[in-house]
Amino acid sequence: MGKADFLSPKAISNRIKSKGLQKLRWYCQMCQKQCRDENGFKCHCMSESHQRQLLLASENPRKFMDFFSHEFKSGFVELLRRRFGTKRVHNNIVYNEYISDREHIHMNATRWETLTDFTKWLGRQGLCKVDETPKGWYVQYIDRDPETIRRQEELARRKKHELDDEERSAKFIEEQVRRGRNAKEEEEDPVYTELKRENEEEKIAFNLGAAAALAGPSTSSSLVASSALKKASSSSSVKRKDTSLVTEARDKKKKSALEQIIEMEERKKKQQQQPPRTEHWLEPGIVVKVVTKRLGDKYHKKKAVIMEKYTAVVKMVDSGDKLKLDQNHVETVIPAPGKRVRILNGSHRDTEAVLEGIDEKNFCAMLTLDSGPHKGKRVDVAYEDFSKLA
Repeated sequence: MGKADFLSPKAISNRIKSKGLQKLRWYCQMCQKQCRDENGFKCHCMSESHQRQLLLASENPRKFMDFFSHEFKSGFVELLRRRFGTKRVHNNIVYNEYISDREHIHMNATRWETLTDFTKWLGRQGLCKVDETPKGWYVQYIDRDPETIRRQEELARRKKHELDDEERSAKFIEEQVRRGRNAKEEEEDPVYTELKRENEEEKIAFNLGAAAALAGPSTSSSLVASSALKKASSSSSVKRKDTSLVTEARDKKKKSALEQIIEMEERKKKQQQQPPRTEHWLEPGIVVKVVTKRLGDKYHKKKAVIMEKYTAVVKMVDSGDKLKLDQNHVETVIPAPGKRVRILNGSHRDTEAVLEGIDEKNFCAMLTLDSGPHKGKRVDVAYEDFSKLA
């Protein structure tokens, strides 16, 4: 029976079936071939291309197994870091998301037989925290990024500094209160007694004639009044001094908190003014140039089209070959003026635009936005932040 035509119902049905995920036991990792049923897998195993791959793998089987194991570990850990961060999650949930990609490395081609063995190995290597529960094994990614560790240390140091300031101000206020209490106890309080007559038959008389008699009691009363005023003034000065010190300490504490708030606001404004940038700039559908020499002269400085987002799976423009590269092995392509490009980084990320001209002195290009809320706006974008559309 001949092969079905391209637009025949049978050919269309086969293409629809091949797009979805198939059973993992009918997948050949060496040939990266997915079969839909047992008969197809049997025919593939008997094919000449499969036999050549087996002969190639039999020369150095450990090399192929180590390569597949490394790729499986890298993809699993990267998905755990990017999708769940440092959260504790069941290992089967991560594995199901990992195998949802039909181009993933299968576990039966690695050194681990089961997912439990792989989880235990991650714990022994210190890549993740693993623990066993009645519901199964749980994993938690350990972030050893130097920038993250530095940020955590800076946050802990800032919290400790704030606690030290609060403790210092609290001790200062407590010392001032203690001094005020001691000064108050040292003051002599006046003693008030009841007015009593020594002789009830004696009459009360007021001597208003002699000036000397008036001078005596007036001076004595003035002395008593002056001493009372001095005591009142001294006590008020002590209290005023204590209250002033307490208010100074409170103002100092409020001032430091206010300064911190102002600094935080200024830092937020600076961050908002700066355009957001990301480490991953690959986008499907853009044209890039292969700059690595590891693949030989056949692919060096050749143009390719990005097929996937997070890993540089490229399709060569000339030969149609598919390669899996790192984003450091490719660079952006600047088309001729009038061509369409995609912005990959900055404030207008994921926006299509039209190239108007190139500014060689400033290493940037003038683009007219062709999509998004700022459509029609002309912006200047650096060379590495945009690339030609396929």
